[in-house]
Amino acid sequence: MWLSLICMVEYMNHPELFQKALNLQFLSVEEGLYLYQHSPLAELMQLGADLRQIHVPGNTVSWQIDRNVNYTNICISHCRFCNFCRSKRSPDAFITADEEYDMKISELLAIGGNQLLLQGGMHPDLGLTYYTGLFRKLKSRYPALKLHALGPPEIHHIAKKEGLNYRATLQALVDAGLDSLPGAGAEILSGRVRKIVSPAKCTTQQWLDVMHEAHAMNLPTSATMMFGHVETDRERIEHLVHIRDLQAQKPEGAYGFIAFISWPFQSSGTPLERKEKIRSNITAQDYLRMIAISRIMLPNILHIQASWLTAGIQTGMLALYAGADDLGSVMMEENVVSAAGATHKMDVAGMQDAIRKAGFLPVLRNQKYEIIKYVTPPKIHAPVH
Repeated sequence: MWLSLICMVEYMNHPELFQKALNLQFLSVEEGLYLYQHSPLAELMQLGADLRQIHVPGNTVSWQIDRNVNYTNICISHCRFCNFCRSKRSPDAFITADEEYDMKISELLAIGGNQLLLQGGMHPDLGLTYYTGLFRKLKSRYPALKLHALGPPEIHHIAKKEGLNYRATLQALVDAGLDSLPGAGAEILSGRVRKIVSPAKCTTQQWLDVMHEAHAMNLPTSATMMFGHVETDRERIEHLVHIRDLQAQKPEGAYGFIAFISWPFQSSGTPLERKEKIRSNITAQDYLRMIAISRIMLPNILHIQASWLTAGIQTGMLALYAGADDLGSVMMEENVVSAAGATHKMDVAGMQDAIRKAGFLPVLRNQKYEIIKYVTPPKIHAPVH
């Protein structure tokens, strides 16, 4: 303890920590924790903004059109922060039907999008054949559709159910049409925290191992953090270091983690709130501090995305001055965090307007963060069967 206090005092006298960050050097957990807890917000935001200009120079902010479709709400995990999951016997349990996919995808294509963020739960009965069959079916009907689907907890669950390793499971899904892997289910990468909030999900190491295999296969991925529940400040910084260190192991030229996205815990009606009285108390200032420290602690991840859905549109706009260079998707449909209290909405015009009002130029991107030109979409024809 005394050594930590001495180190803190030493850091207070060493402004070269900021210079170390500007040199894109890896800060230790202790260094990151000190900056996170003790730096004035304005200074931390300025450092984040300066680093953003090193990684993504200019005055553009990227955004995307996609749709979050849940293939099921049946899940064995029953995470204590989640209001979305159901047991098999629940009257409102579902598995999305073919005709629903057709309707949802047609609506997505009608506004110029072509990607599904396809997530659900760890269904006890759905094996690898279900997912590969679903992916092939969707790709055959909509050849241009991109599938940003599942996540490490689902990959771990499917692999365990089938008796396969992560590589074989991922390869089968890629062969069936998986285009990229979201960083879902990370929450906080801490064994202590996961035992409290999501004990039935994959462990920290298993989450990292899935992503390690995805990177070895050059499958594009993202990394996430849900914060503001039972974790400590140190565990937040350790989470960032886990992500950074795994990114440092990716093969040269591989996509690895293309982006990092953090969002505040949404507590309304969740078991954590009802049973443990743990409520979301992340302020706008707290969120901006997290955006800035993410940019500082992740010098090997190019893009930092602001979560307007959970933090609010105004706070999302401010995050563009704290190190974020992307405002995410218009999110045509979102059911998971919305079930816990997220109420913000955004359409195509609103997204571009928000970026312009923040003082930036909006540029449309795909999941690989490649800039694409947005044109008014044509009328949608019947799907290819």
